Amino acid sequence: MPYLALLRHGESEWNRKNLFTGWTDVDLTDTGISEAKNAGQLMKKRGLHFDIAYTSVLKRAIRTLFLSLDELNLLWLPVKKSWRLNERHYGALQGLNKAETGKKYGEDQLKIWRRSYDVSPPALTRDDQRYPGHDPRYANLDEREIPLTECLKDCLTRFFPYWHDTIRPELLKGKNVLIVAHGNTLRALEQHLDSLTNKELLELNIPTGKPLLYKLDNDCNPIEHEYL
Repeated sequence: MPYLALLRHGESEWNRKNLFTGWTDVDLTDTGISEAKNAGQLMKKRGLHFDIAYTSVLKRAIRTLFLSLDELNLLWLPVKKSWRLNERHYGALQGLNKAETGKKYGEDQLKIWRRSYDVSPPALTRDDQRYPGHDPRYANLDEREIPLTECLKDCLTRFFPYWHDTIRPELLKGKNVLIVAHGNTLRALEQHLDSLTNKELLELNIPTGKPLLYKLDNDCNPIEHEYL
């Protein structure tokens, strides 16, 4: 039976500064680097061995993946990167301090933007320097695929085709898979695997740097899961 390990990237520079990050490509802090290495050590201690790994196209997830693979002595592992595993896009909130945003717009409005299932933050415009369409890593995407903002529902919608068409088939072949990504894309997958309601999803938080191990049956249904 295959297993699937989910890992949220270690603490980033903007996590530490309490800024909305989204698709902004920030690096790990020293703490984040330690979290990534520790995650690899935890998986090694459990005796896990992976056949393939997936991550986003954002530096904090990529670096977390390779730091953990180094601890596992699996730097040679095939790795696939996809924008579909990127964090939720926070639109015009990206780069803003969360506490200051709460003071400006009110804590109730901030909570709606952060935790609502289908309410998006204010959108960017395409002439904004933060618009992902200016970034060469998204040059091959259709303009309609590049978000100006996203609610959690939007994040789930872009992630699931990649899960069903690319990742799940590898698990069905019996391969063990490691996914290193972001809080909201991993929440989306956990909702799917554990059949959580939208209300339960809103209360779900994924800690940084702590591997979540799923043991699956041959149809990719969870048998059990635990944080290492």
